[in-house]
Amino acid sequence: MLPPIDEIVSNFELLDDWDERYRYLIELGRLMEALPEGAYTDDNKVRGCASQVWLTSRLEAGEGGAPRMHLAGDSDAHIVRGLVALLIALYNGKTPADAMATDAQALFRTLDLEEHLTPQRSNGVRSMVERIRRDAQAALAAS
Repeated sequence: MLPPIDEIVSNFELLDDWDERYRYLIELGRLMEALPEGAYTDDNKVRGCASQVWLTSRLEAGEGGAPRMHLAGDSDAHIVRGLVALLIALYNGKTPADAMATDAQALFRTLDLEEHLTPQRSNGVRSMVERIRRDAQAALAAS
């Protein structure tokens, strides 16, 4: 199970060496809930990623009955899987409106990840965020 995003940020701040930070990202990827076999479909595949990435989202009733996003994902690359885990930790459990207002790039700046990701991985992260935001927007439109 993934730790809360605040704990992840605190852990990143404790790690000075980028090799350690990459290892932590890989570990986060290992902590994600498994994506069901049937979820590896073209509909769930995120376009714009150099690695293969799959994301699913669904709404679940939260406290007070407000719908909350539940995300799951996977990738065929270890570091990218960690980036998927980071985004899931950031967005999971948010209402669609809160997800739309969440700035993932601010998190990546805080963690200094923007400078340490290849342009291809940065583009992949943007594609994943756009996909999550599209799902949140669709949920808002449906309500």
